[in-house]
Amino acid sequence: MATVGFVGSGRIGSTVARLSVGAGHRVVLSNSRGAATLADLAAELGPLARAASGEEAAQEGDLVVIAVPFGAYRSLPAGPLAGKLVLDACNYSPGRDRQIAVLDDGVETSSELLAHQLAGASVVKVFNNIFFRHLLWLARPAGAADRSYLPIAGDDPAAKAAVSQYLDSIGFGAVDAGNLADSWRQEPGQPAYGPPYGPLSEEQGQPASEADIRDALSRASR
Repeated sequence: MATVGFVGSGRIGSTVARLSVGAGHRVVLSNSRGAATLADLAAELGPLARAASGEEAAQEGDLVVIAVPFGAYRSLPAGPLAGKLVLDACNYSPGRDRQIAVLDDGVETSSELLAHQLAGASVVKVFNNIFFRHLLWLARPAGAADRSYLPIAGDDPAAKAAVSQYLDSIGFGAVDAGNLADSWRQEPGQPAYGPPYGPLSEEQGQPASEADIRDALSRASR
């Protein structure tokens, strides 16, 4: 099983960590407030989990989930993440992150900017399009008729294959959504963001098949 590092352990990060532990993976949790603030979560998740610094999570992870407000991307530990498989769960929010012209103008995607920041890492966009409660409740074993799928985008086919294998282990199928330049198709405001998994008012959500996600991606527009 893999060791999964988490830079950011909020709603999405902690949910992915919970699913990872359930699949037998070891997890290393971190956030911007220090390891002590994650002690309770690590204890709840059990012996496969521990809290650490962001650099330790980056160094120890075979793959590393980045789940922080996108405006903090310039402060991420680029050195320890060089050569790593990075799962980008971030979303750009101009009101929170301050406006970034190349994103507002559609010149680049947030995942492309993250990849520039983390030179040497293989970045794959994933987990950014689903409500954290739905992510928790919709995990299903391989072969289940009601298994849900998540879109992934990245420039490295081998990295996307590895992410697909990891998703399979924690209960989800993967739909290849293209390269990082295409990752806007799964960002906020697009059909693949949120609605395929049901309304936020429904805690357990509804399964989203491979066909559902492919259809949603095909309807994306800027």
